[in-house]
Amino acid sequence: MMKENLIKIYERSFIDNWELPALTDYNTGERMTYGDFARNIARLHLLFESCGVKPGDRIALIGKNIPNWVTVFMGTMTYGAVIVPILRLRAVFQLEDKKLLAQADDEKADVALATLDDKFNERYPNGFYRNDIHYAEVPNDALVEINYTSGTTGFSKGVMLTANNLAGNVVYGINSGLHFKGSRDLAFLPLAHAFGCAFDMLVPLAVGGHITLLGRIPSPKILVKAMAEVKPNVVFTVPLVLEKIYSKMIVPMISRGALRWALAVPYLDRRIYGQIRNKLIEAFGGQFEEVIVGGAPFNAEVEDFLYKIKFPFTVGYGMTECGPLVSHTPWREFVPHSAGRILPGIMECKILSDDPENIPGEICVRGENVMQGYFHNSDATEKVLHEDGWLHTGDMGTLNADGTLFIRGRLKTMLLSSSGQNIYPEEIEAKLNNMLYVSESLVVMREGKLVALVYPDYDAMDQLGVTRDKLDGLMEEIRNELNKLVAPYERIAKIQLMATEFDKTPKRSIKRYLYSN
Repeated sequence: MMKENLIKIYERSFIDNWELPALTDYNTGERMTYGDFARNIARLHLLFESCGVKPGDRIALIGKNIPNWVTVFMGTMTYGAVIVPILRLRAVFQLEDKKLLAQADDEKADVALATLDDKFNERYPNGFYRNDIHYAEVPNDALVEINYTSGTTGFSKGVMLTANNLAGNVVYGINSGLHFKGSRDLAFLPLAHAFGCAFDMLVPLAVGGHITLLGRIPSPKILVKAMAEVKPNVVFTVPLVLEKIYSKMIVPMISRGALRWALAVPYLDRRIYGQIRNKLIEAFGGQFEEVIVGGAPFNAEVEDFLYKIKFPFTVGYGMTECGPLVSHTPWREFVPHSAGRILPGIMECKILSDDPENIPGEICVRGENVMQGYFHNSDATEKVLHEDGWLHTGDMGTLNADGTLFIRGRLKTMLLSSSGQNIYPEEIEAKLNNMLYVSESLVVMREGKLVALVYPDYDAMDQLGVTRDKLDGLMEEIRNELNKLVAPYERIAKIQLMATEFDKTPKRSIKRYLYSN
């Protein structure tokens, strides 16, 4: 059990950072100091009281990244209630303007909302100040959040996270210095998912950081503009963002004849790579310590290029069931193609393999961040969480003696060749997705042969004047080129074109189970 109590961390932070900016809405410019934020939380607590909400009750929260979303999340947790997916509605409030949209027949939420100002002034007749911040006594073993998995390989499951699980992530974030008093953060990952929730919200709010909430789909163009304005001190992102920047901006630049020739000249290549690195750093605001990549497998070609140009990035590993963090290493110590080191003093890891350093096996983890179980799903819980505390992640990997973790793929998605060799489709897809005219792909097994499902990059075709009737020939060229890059047992027998983009989860991962048959 963590010695630091999660709720007390925020009680202290809001008092200590009272005058500092806490939240900014990028689209409206609305800004809250920590004092404003704490005052809004106090109003929410009064509303909960008036509506008869008790500690341990569950509060549904749906919406985009805006200040009121953060207020409801933190207000619910500090009240002693639990953030939960929608199961049964008693009342619905709109986040943008706090209007009551609906309520059950026996509810009086409309009355509570109408009288909230009077009750607030009655409770705090002299105004709300630092010494008025007193939050619920919530022990670290108490349930504080139910966060649903993204559903990449099947149905979503409600992950029950305790205050201790979140405290493990938050304390690691505090001790690592990822955020600090007055640090700037641009939150563009969904806060409803564990990665963004922990490191774009919970950690900065624990130390007096300033969060700017993007509140819109983070296209590269929108992100570059926002980064230049916010100038974040640390950037948390999923691989897709860096992969899009690489394929759309960097590959066309380094593929030009003159530049491609120059990159083959010793010493000149270093200068060019340095210029590319500086441009990329400026694109992310120019003032960050590191870019932390997580949430999905990272394309090896993109990772190799960024490492070659000495771009300050690192790759971490986690899952919703660990709220989310399992491993991370600061970028200066990062080992290429790894997922960082297992969090020291917080998490343990073992590999179910006879030779854990060389032969991949299932990754199992144990420690402060591991969930209580799945909400109302004991069968699913028993399959992955054993009595001795080990969580079976369903991911395959190897582990070095110093605790550095290497991910190979998902156990559920691993395919078996006719000769009995393990095939990790994500590794083949990473190579395929880097090829011109491929937007996204999925490798499946059909009648004992590997088939690549491909959604073409029609934008690239249009830019280069390639007509649709050339597609079949292009794909056959791509298949032959891909088969030169993979092992013999990983060769693709056929490319099947998809008419539309793949169906995806909210964090933009392909729902594999829809295409596996």
